[in-house]
Amino acid sequence: MTQTPPLFVTNFNKNFTGVSATAAGVVKAQAKEMDLRLVGYPLPDCPDPIDLKTARAMSRTAPQGYPFAIWHVRRNPEMRAAIWARDVLRLPIRIVFTSAAQRRHSAFPRWLISRMDAVIATTDAAADYVPHVRAVVPHGVDTDRFHPADDRAAAWAATGFPGKRGIATVGRIRPEKGTDQFVDAMIRVLPNHPATTALVIGRAGGSHEAFLSELKTRVAGAGLAERILFCGEIEPEKLPALLRGLSLLVPLPRYEGYGMTPLEAMASGVPFVATDTGYFRAFSMQGEAGQVVPLGDVEGAAARIQSLLTGDGQLDAMSRRAVEVARNSYGIQTEVDGIISVYQQLWSEAAHR
Repeated sequence: MTQTPPLFVTNFNKNFTGVSATAAGVVKAQAKEMDLRLVGYPLPDCPDPIDLKTARAMSRTAPQGYPFAIWHVRRNPEMRAAIWARDVLRLPIRIVFTSAAQRRHSAFPRWLISRMDAVIATTDAAADYVPHVRAVVPHGVDTDRFHPADDRAAAWAATGFPGKRGIATVGRIRPEKGTDQFVDAMIRVLPNHPATTALVIGRAGGSHEAFLSELKTRVAGAGLAERILFCGEIEPEKLPALLRGLSLLVPLPRYEGYGMTPLEAMASGVPFVATDTGYFRAFSMQGEAGQVVPLGDVEGAAARIQSLLTGDGQLDAMSRRAVEVARNSYGIQTEVDGIISVYQQLWSEAAHR
């Protein structure tokens, strides 16, 4: 391992969210190059975490040969903890924040972000909403963890779900994520494709239980309760195998800051049909690896899905192209290199003061 000052990467959410997914791939790769400590809750295939108290203790003195260690944060509570460590406890650290939101933050997060030493934006659009941006570094995907199946039909059969082919949406069940739009699209598409099963993968928080109940009622009313399945949350360790079995991913959110699941699906050989938000249009490569429809266009999404399932070879061609794009343009090492370059900027600037 390269001898570098300690890097502390925080993960204070016990649930495996989209932020967790983006952090996991980076932390796994960074741990191969840096003296990394994960702080908080565990992430798949990453070093065992330490608690916040231990991280503070390890940061009391500057690492040998460096003026400070880096704390890399991604959520509001993590920014608060890091600011307290730096400004109240006066620990020799600098704070780097990754921002994916493509909209104006509310007042308190804006203040927190203003206190960061450096900000990494995941897109040019996200960079417009935050100060102190040192680099725009799109999220990358771990192509060792997410890769195509040797036999997609066998991979789908291994999931245990019915039918000969699967379509899915992955994410929290709530209006912002467009779960209802996915359900409506499937109600239009599935009657024409009796061997296809649709999966809603994710959980509904307490405030969205009524939303989930209404969706289930809608599905039952369409006579599709055995073909549009609400699977709940899938353990992170099981997600790669499930993605490899899918034929198409259909994320139809009304808003998305970035969106890792389409990229993970692409690396797994699964193209997508998505609404025009997040980074989906860039992923799509002008329709070669995925297809994008306007926000709220359920009819358009259903038409695209219907066309791809018809069997003229376009889906297979998009599958191959999706893998190429994920591996060549969005590999995890590209993201890691961009992030480390920001750390190096901070250390270099301190050395020349």
